[in-house]
Amino acid sequence: MKKPILTFFILLVLIFSGITWYLWNGFQDFMQQPLGIEQELDVKKGTSAYSLGRQWQQEGNIQQFYYYQLLLKLKPELRSIKAGNYAVTPDMTAVDVLQKLVAGDVIKYQFSVIEGSNIYELLVALELNTDLTHELDYSQEYKAIFDRLDFVEQSHPEGMFYADTYQFTKGDSDLDILKRAYARLQSVLDEEWVKRADGLPYETPYQALIMASIIEKETAVPAERPEISGVFVRRIEKNMLLQTDPTIIYGLLPEFDGNIRYKDIRNPHPWNTYVHRGLPPTPIAMVGREAIQAALNPKPGDTLYFVAKGDGSHHFSKTLEEHNRAVRKYQLKR
Repeated sequence: MKKPILTFFILLVLIFSGITWYLWNGFQDFMQQPLGIEQELDVKKGTSAYSLGRQWQQEGNIQQFYYYQLLLKLKPELRSIKAGNYAVTPDMTAVDVLQKLVAGDVIKYQFSVIEGSNIYELLVALELNTDLTHELDYSQEYKAIFDRLDFVEQSHPEGMFYADTYQFTKGDSDLDILKRAYARLQSVLDEEWVKRADGLPYETPYQALIMASIIEKETAVPAERPEISGVFVRRIEKNMLLQTDPTIIYGLLPEFDGNIRYKDIRNPHPWNTYVHRGLPPTPIAMVGREAIQAALNPKPGDTLYFVAKGDGSHHFSKTLEEHNRAVRKYQLKR
């Protein structure tokens, strides 16, 4: 009696061992098997690791769902997935994908507020960005749009967004970007204001921001910014007109066709520094830290004029006579 029982017991052990070996090897194969997902993975809020596995089974990415269930039992830390939009590749296994979801390694998108761009260009760029959720109604006047930002200090949105590149994730909105850029501008402006040079003709940081925007539009050569700032500061101190072309252009936007005419120079719109003394009422462009630093730390000297040389740089002059010679040399001949 004992021998048949022992034989039966051994047979059961062998069968159980064989099944266990088969299942374990199948599980190991499953662990190494790529899911073959070829598109971005959008995990909705409230999605569980289990329901995601069911979705993969229905889509044919998982053949043996019990192996996936075993994975979640053996590695319970893989259940804590986070919602978001993820970049996955066909060679990634279920473990690879779940680890990415647990880490919250979502796709990062970028939006840039360009130095020297104006509010009209910024709105167009936001509206055309398909990765952002659009909360703003672009059919409204820009003033109505930016009322949603609850400006306290200023009612005009121009120049109020820091020029930088902002990372965002799927689901973030155009309004989120603007709020971040606005907060960043306030932070940088406050940081630089406390480090400003003595004796500047600005009563508020906002006035320095206006100057920074003019500097930003006047030169594409970073090294020239402090010198241009010095020219404008000295002209203000001497009660001279700033006479800077970008302020003419700004008052003609968004219809400006690229050519400044004589009638434009005499146009009395509020930003025209050929007509009105001092700074214009608002900035004329978005700026970065360098332009703000230049406005608050102008280069000392006695130059009062500058003219574009045609290569992106400028010739600086101390007297009107010298300036007129430079104009004939660099502008009239060209």
